[in-house]
Amino acid sequence: METPHTRTAPVSGPDALRLTVDSPEAMRRLGLRLAGVLRPGDLVLLSGELGAGKTTLTRGLGEGLGVRGAVTSPTFVIARVHPSLTGGPALVHVDAYRLAGGLDEMEDLDLDVSLSDSVVVVEWGDGKVEELSADRLHVRIDRATGDELPAGVADADVDDVRLVTVGGVGARWAGGALDGLRAGEDGNGDEGAYGREG
Repeated sequence: METPHTRTAPVSGPDALRLTVDSPEAMRRLGLRLAGVLRPGDLVLLSGELGAGKTTLTRGLGEGLGVRGAVTSPTFVIARVHPSLTGGPALVHVDAYRLAGGLDEMEDLDLDVSLSDSVVVVEWGDGKVEELSADRLHVRIDRATGDELPAGVADADVDDVRLVTVGGVGARWAGGALDGLRAGEDGNGDEGAYGREG
């Protein structure tokens, strides 16, 4: 039986990206790139099993947004606010794993107040917070297995390989808004620096 904690939202559509990320460092760099396409008011829902790399991705996102404080899992505090050090949007990082009440419990965290001025990232938010915004970005992180593994990956590195699917819902994410995340566009001229598009 599927529970709210094992359910992952389908991420599909013509603009959805499917990327292969081959290390935690590459996941952090993907977060850096993601920060470049986000703006105040954006809602990002992260899904994936425990240890998939959701917080690592968010750490890179926080670095890219130039926020204060170390980005760590908010599991025990449920939500952390990281103010911007650069005049950009704050990062509100939420772990909805223990929240069973859906939007009602999320509203108690005042996320809807912060949403318009912040980038809000919700781990385990699928099925709980979609009503906060008609426009949202879904990021699903899965462990790569079998034929999904890229050629040349050493046996020792197999556990680090992830398939990341990124897809937007709503007008905000239509028409190529995710193009900056495509492999080989990391801003440093490093082809496939965080993985490969697949």
